[in-house]
Amino acid sequence: MSKQFFFDGSDSSDSGEDTLPYPEPLPRSAFVTPDFDPATFLSSLRNRHQTLEDLRAELRTRSQDLSKELLDLVNNNYQEFLSLGSNLQGGDEKVEEVRLGLLGFRREIAGLKGKVDERKKEVETLVAQKKEIRRQMQLGRALLDVDYKLQELERSLMVTSYDNSHGPQGNDVDQDVSEDEDESDEGQEGNASTARLDRHVRQYLLTRRLMDRVGPVHPSVSNQETRMAKIKNTILLDLGNALKQVSSQDDEQATKLLRAYRDLGESKEALKVLKEQRP
Repeated sequence: MSKQFFFDGSDSSDSGEDTLPYPEPLPRSAFVTPDFDPATFLSSLRNRHQTLEDLRAELRTRSQDLSKELLDLVNNNYQEFLSLGSNLQGGDEKVEEVRLGLLGFRREIAGLKGKVDERKKEVETLVAQKKEIRRQMQLGRALLDVDYKLQELERSLMVTSYDNSHGPQGNDVDQDVSEDEDESDEGQEGNASTARLDRHVRQYLLTRRLMDRVGPVHPSVSNQETRMAKIKNTILLDLGNALKQVSSQDDEQATKLLRAYRDLGESKEALKVLKEQRP
């Protein structure tokens, strides 16, 4: 190990020893500065006449000395460390206050959670009620639409609809007058145009789809089946009269009428009418 002390020049010449400039020990104050930086500290030692290995040995020795001082400090004050906890006064009361505060806070959280859960159930109930009301509104609109289309078909076909308690519905007198005028103008119902018959068929099928969408088991829908049957029979009667009046050479009109029968699912009825036409 290198020598860790500094000899004055005059002393070394008097004693006969070498006059090499040995470095002084590293001061402890150099390590306790607030802005201590190892790289800066090492760069400041560039003028020391000391090898790197000697510097490492000195720093290692300094570290061991500090560890020993720390151990001695703990041993000398060990009893004081042990008695530190028992010397605290009022700690239990503070801990109890904190514990009670936490319990109160927990109760408040539980109360708020209960209110939130209750409010959540109320909102879910209201949302379900809103959905049900919306469904009922849509159902009501669909039923009104079905009734409106039935009235349109009955008015166009001059079909009289009856109510169980109030007699004929709608302006039946006007319909009778219109029927008489129509009969006087056209001579018979079978003179209705093919386009008009096709429109009646499409309106009937649209009404049937609306009723199926609502549901055939719904009371308001099932109560309309009598009206639908009467409308369908009237349309079939008009189709039959029109088919009988179509010329054998007018294949286009006959095809349209047969297509209307097919759309109604009454192809057999069309064959029956055609057979009746044969001489």
